[in-house]
This record gives sequence, C-alpha cells and structure tokens, in this order.
Amino acid sequence: MNTHLPDHFKCPISLEIMSDPVILSSGHTFDRSSIQRWLHDGHRTCPITKLPLPHHPSLIPNHALRSLIAAFSLPDSKTPPEACALISTLVSSSSTVSSKAQSLRLLRRFSARDSAFRRCISDSGVVSAVLACVDSNDSSLQESALSLLLTLSLDDDNKVGLVAEGAIHRLVPLLLLREAVPDCRAVAATVLTSLAVVEVNKATIGAYPNAIVALVSVLRDGKGVRERKEAATALYTICSFPENRRRAVKCGAVPVLLRNVGSGLERGVEEMESYDGCVQILVHVLRNGSCRGIQYALLALTSLCTNSEEMVMVVLEEGVLEICVGLMENDNEKVRRNTSNLIQVLRGNHHWIGL
Repeated sequence: MNTHLPDHFKCPISLEIMSDPVILSSGHTFDRSSIQRWLHDGHRTCPITKLPLPHHPSLIPNHALRSLIAAFSLPDSKTPPEACALISTLVSSSSTVSSKAQSLRLLRRFSARDSAFRRCISDSGVVSAVLACVDSNDSSLQESALSLLLTLSLDDDNKVGLVAEGAIHRLVPLLLLREAVPDCRAVAATVLTSLAVVEVNKATIGAYPNAIVALVSVLRDGKGVRERKEAATALYTICSFPENRRRAVKCGAVPVLLRNVGSGLERGVEEMESYDGCVQILVHVLRNGSCRGIQYALLALTSLCTNSEEMVMVVLEEGVLEICVGLMENDNEKVRRNTSNLIQVLRGNHHWIGL
C-alpha cells in the first residue's frame, strides 16, 4: 500500500502512511505518534519549516486527510476514484490555489449530477477542507468552495451535517466583511437559505452571534442587487422561526427592508409583519429614536398598516395617532411627510378618525 498511495499521505518524519494525521500550528500535517515523539525528544520547532513552536503545541486532527487515506486504502471503498484524486489535491498542503479551485469546481460539477456522489463527498471527510477554503483571500477559491457547499447542501442529511461541521462559523464572517466580493457574499447567503430549510437549522442560525446582523448589513450596505436579494431570501427563510423574527426586528431589519422595496426584496417584510412585538419596537423608535430612525419607523408602520385592518388596530392601541400629531410639528420635512402619509393610511382604514 505504501508504494501506490500519494506522497502526502506519508508522514514527513516516519515516511510511513499516516494512521492518525494531525496538523501542527505551522500548517503541516504529521502522524500523531511521530510528531509526539519529536516533541517528547525536546524539539520545539516544526520539522519542516524549522520555525519555533508554542511551549504546548496544539495537534489538530486532520479528519479530511484521514478519511481520504481510508478511502484510498480500502478495496471496498465507495468513493469514486475521480473523487479521491480531486479530494487528494484539495487536502494536500503542496497543492496550488488554482489546482484547489479546479478540484472544487469539478467536485461541484460531479456532485450536481449525482446525489450518490454528493453523499460520498460528504462522507469522505473533505467538508472541513472545503470550509477552510471559504477563509481564503483568493476570491476564485472562495467562490468555488461556496458553490460546492451549496451543492452539497441540496440533501437534507447534509444540511445538518454542514452546520455541525462549522459552516455557519465560516459564512457569517464573510457576510460581515464589506470588502468581500459581492458574488461570494451572495452565494454565502444562498447557502444559509439552503441550510435553513431544515427547521432545526433555523434556530441554530438565528442563535449564532451576528448571523442576523450580518444578513441585515448585507441588505443595508450590499454593493449589488444579487447579494441583497439573497440576503433578503435568507432572512425570510430563517424568520419563519418566531424567535428569529424578534431578533431581526431588533437588528433594524424592517426599515432596511422597506428601503429596498421595489428591488424584489419584499419577501422579508412579510415575515417581519407577523412578529407580535414589531409595532411596539417601532413605536419606541418614534418616541426615542434619532431623526433618521423616526423616518424609517414611520415608513415601516405605513407599510405594515397598508391594507391591514389588524395592524391598524394594533398601531392605534399603541398611541401612534397621538405621536403623529406631535410629529407634524417636527422641523424635518421628511419626518412631516412620512407622518402625513401614515395618517392618511390610518384614515383610509378608519374613516371615523377625526383628523
């Protein structure tokens, strides 16, 4: 077996096929027993780079490489040979960025055609290596990795597995990165939408720190229509979980969505309307918010009350009418105009209002 397997399956120290590959802080992989002997002998440098190591170096299991070695070694392995070769390129530390990107694209192409192939890829342990590519500074490699994740997420079993592997941990920082390529942020939002199809993932995504904040920030600051649409769709999907609606409203999603009405982003507003505390939060903004916040709160309330008798009743019960009377004296012309529009909507639904 030692003679026909790729060289990067062999430990750089023992030159034997690794049974328990681990990654050193230098980024290189060694068999656990070999690197532990190296450290036990008093060495405090990487055997390959010769750079100094921490006093207590961490040994991180390389699950992708371990699974790949097993796939190559077992005669009854179900992983297709072409997949093994592509995964081998992906997990090898000696592979170039362009060769990794090409492997990701081919894995995606094969996965898109065959659900059985997708299962093999997921079972091979390569997901961790794909997720690592999402952190790349190379936009081509990053987008190829995201596209493969999206394809793998087509299967419901994979959706839960990808979240367990740490997909959200990779996607959220990318969405928050304003310097990121718009297409990459768009695909990242699409992957979140796909993962959120499974109910349990909705709760997990919503509870993840800054996940909803990230989607709202893309809606607000996105450079292109595509990334904003994908962010709106992701927000719409995860907000079918009630607790996420509360989080989204508190993150300022309603006024941001209203600013994008007419650009195909109306779906997100639909979920915001069904959150019980939405009006109360907007009324709080009317009473205590900044001038800009008041403008957006007025727009949001106008949208919520249009053609909705139930929402009008909630707004009236919260004392919005009295607040509007005071806002008609505001120095800001936009505030006065938005206030007037809201009053007209309220009057249109309740002709008995004496204004």
